Amino acid sequence: MSVWNPLRLLDLAAMDLLRDEASAISTLEYLPTELFPPLFILAFYGRHSETLKAMVQAWPFVRLPLGGLMQMPHRGTLQAVLDGIDVLVAQQDRPRRCKLQVLDLRNTGQYFWRMWSGSSSHVHSSSMMAPVAEDSSRTKQPLALLEVYVELRLKESNLDEFLIDLIRWVEQRKGSIHLCCKKLKIITTSMENIKEVLSRVQLDCIQEVQVNSTWHLSTLAMFAPLLGQMSNVQRLFLSHVYLSAFEEQEQQHIVQFTSQFLRLHHLRDLYMESPSFLEGCLDQMLSCLKTPLDNLSITNCLLTESDLTHLSQCLNISQLKALDLSGVTLTNFSPELLQVLLEKVAATLQELDLDLCGIMDSQLEAILPALSHCSQLRTFSMCGNLLSMAIMEKLLQHTSGLLSLSQELYPAPRESYSSQGDFHPERLVQIKAELLKILRDLGRPRTIWINSSPCPHCGENTFYHPEPVVYSYNTPA
Repeated sequence: MSVWNPLRLLDLAAMDLLRDEASAISTLEYLPTELFPPLFILAFYGRHSETLKAMVQAWPFVRLPLGGLMQMPHRGTLQAVLDGIDVLVAQQDRPRRCKLQVLDLRNTGQYFWRMWSGSSSHVHSSSMMAPVAEDSSRTKQPLALLEVYVELRLKESNLDEFLIDLIRWVEQRKGSIHLCCKKLKIITTSMENIKEVLSRVQLDCIQEVQVNSTWHLSTLAMFAPLLGQMSNVQRLFLSHVYLSAFEEQEQQHIVQFTSQFLRLHHLRDLYMESPSFLEGCLDQMLSCLKTPLDNLSITNCLLTESDLTHLSQCLNISQLKALDLSGVTLTNFSPELLQVLLEKVAATLQELDLDLCGIMDSQLEAILPALSHCSQLRTFSMCGNLLSMAIMEKLLQHTSGLLSLSQELYPAPRESYSSQGDFHPERLVQIKAELLKILRDLGRPRTIWINSSPCPHCGENTFYHPEPVVYSYNTPA
């Protein structure tokens, strides 16, 4: 006996309504709320412009997450939505059932459409990333009738025509429509284009900034005043900022950038990939932080012992949940520096990444007591460091009491390599058996991953597929 799906009845009802667009529009005032989303989906993909225009004026939800439907924007259907908003904001009294306050053009809202339509077949879901939490601390602006949320992606080429038209549309309706960019991604080196676009956006709406372009320090210094106006930024991603061989005013440029952190009162996550300008200057940035960080990543660059000292003394890293220093060479640093740093964050740290740091046995042994007190630690990675089997055993012993630790990635011990740095798989087989015995003796079910990357002495940092060593109570002796 087949079971009739009641959600399918909604689709059938919506399809039946759209056969006569005039009738569909006339029934919107009395249409059950649960029929609006499936009808809107069909009208959007079927390009029923007049129905879309009317539905916007009667939308019974606070938010219209249109971005979740837009795999490829179609000018006609998008224009129909904007036309509906124009009619709505022109009215002194809103229609009785309309609750629309936000038009969300970000690639979010897929859950909304699936929940109401009962199917994901019509919903573009290439990105299921949750939206950044809405922020109530934004500088107060004159109350707009409607807000439009967008994500800005500034590429080497020009902005797509839709975004250009949208910005112009909003500018012509200032006071009624407010354009709010929550996420900014920059993959261009043209500061002229960046300034031109950002001059039309309310910068204190931005909550996440990603710079995925190779910039010189002078370019970063030109961008710095704009960053300082993004006072509600919560996440900042910055990659590949280089010093020119004969860069003039280097110190001035560094100050221009680091001083902007004084204005970022909501910054929680800071990710810096290859920030070559930070060497010897980390304290300038750390001293300008205004709030405790949740996540800090400084990777693939040179730092000094003084930098690491300042990092361990910084008050605003004491609540870190994630710390990533991969690719920062610590070989010649005093072991006590990393020990003090871990003691500082032991109560809150959940993720620790020390890949390719050149850590030796003596340094790891020095931090083991502090590491054993990181009671919240869930993920720990040390791939690409040259460690002996003896120190690996001590590491496993000191971390056996960390009950939250569920993902452990370690390098193949140096006994897996020849004196010339050649990796020998047959040696790793024996070493994995020894590691399993250590885990069995410790008596707690556990999985560790051994990464047989090339020998760190060879200067190559390619990681091969890690191999698991699994101990459970059912593992044969």
